[in-house]
Amino acid sequence: MTGTPNKARATVRRRTPRLGRMLGVAVVALVIILAGYATYGLWSDRLNGPSTIIVYTYGSLLGGCAGSVLDGLLAQFDAAHGANVEVECLTGTLVSTLLQQKDAPRADVVVGLDEVTAPQAEANGLLIPYASPQLAHVNTSLTADLGPGDEVTPYEWGYLSIDYNESFLTATHGAVAHAGFANFSDNASWANQLMIEDPTLDLTGEEFLLWEIAYEQYVAHANWQDWWQAVDSHVRVSPDWSDAFLAFQSPPNNPMMVVSYADDAAYAAYAGQPNSLNVTLSWLNGTDYGWRTIYGLGIVNGTRHLSLDQQFVDWFLSGAVQSQLPTNEWEYPANDTVPVPGVYDYNVDPASVVPLNPYLPPSVIASSLPGWLDAWQTIANQAG
Repeated sequence: MTGTPNKARATVRRRTPRLGRMLGVAVVALVIILAGYATYGLWSDRLNGPSTIIVYTYGSLLGGCAGSVLDGLLAQFDAAHGANVEVECLTGTLVSTLLQQKDAPRADVVVGLDEVTAPQAEANGLLIPYASPQLAHVNTSLTADLGPGDEVTPYEWGYLSIDYNESFLTATHGAVAHAGFANFSDNASWANQLMIEDPTLDLTGEEFLLWEIAYEQYVAHANWQDWWQAVDSHVRVSPDWSDAFLAFQSPPNNPMMVVSYADDAAYAAYAGQPNSLNVTLSWLNGTDYGWRTIYGLGIVNGTRHLSLDQQFVDWFLSGAVQSQLPTNEWEYPANDTVPVPGVYDYNVDPASVVPLNPYLPPSVIASSLPGWLDAWQTIANQAG
């Protein structure tokens, strides 16, 4: 799952330069000398062998930083572009590492910025704008929800959800299938069965907080803090998504609902257990409202290989990579010409969901999220 792409540096993927590199250098140097038209920069690149670009990302990208899926894809890119891609998996947020290295960046590309961290990266000038030609196949709303200046290119997306088990479906006589935020604030028995992630510690928790704020303020037209005041003494809080989901699946005292991702339904079907993971969004008057999770990649300000970085971004939006996302990342590919497997029919139809992200554009998230987190923490402290 991609719920918490905030992982520590665990793996460095390094590929050995191709054999025969020095022979190629000699030939190229001779051609340059004889022809006299190549630039010194090109000669220098050839002399040093294939250009190496460093990519920062999260440890679970495409099944794992040292996994066969990612390694195989990167080998294809290396071969096609005469490159040597090194991937470093980080712990902590990707933005925090980029900020620490702002004056002397190590990375050329970052993969895994999202609708929460992309605005932070953009606000701090950490990225270089690039409008890939492949964006012709990407819904413009995805790009807009990550930022207005093409600093972050979306590559996958989905919706946050509340997963529930069959026992709670029975207990609520099916009502949980169309749950709304009011079900939890008006009914302690519902709130008692909900596990959330701490938004001050975990990305999924932050996304849920944004979902609740956007829904309460712009759909329900209510004070978002009132909802938390009503539920905070009842909901269970986990430090991160992994712990929360494990608790959800660990009877006998497991919560019957957990904040997770709507593609869990497809994942369960793919694993041979269709309908074992049921999801709901936020329902009101016959309409589903949801928070769209969007992941993107960007070129680091200070990169040494701008042209190759741009080719990497283009390639990441190509069918070769995008076709691997649905059953490895469990997200929809940003390139809308790439089909998803049949198990995605188990998901809530995303075309039927009204995304709430436009109510909280990137500039608002960047400026307001710290205050919202403080307000949430104050309510949590009051609830004990």
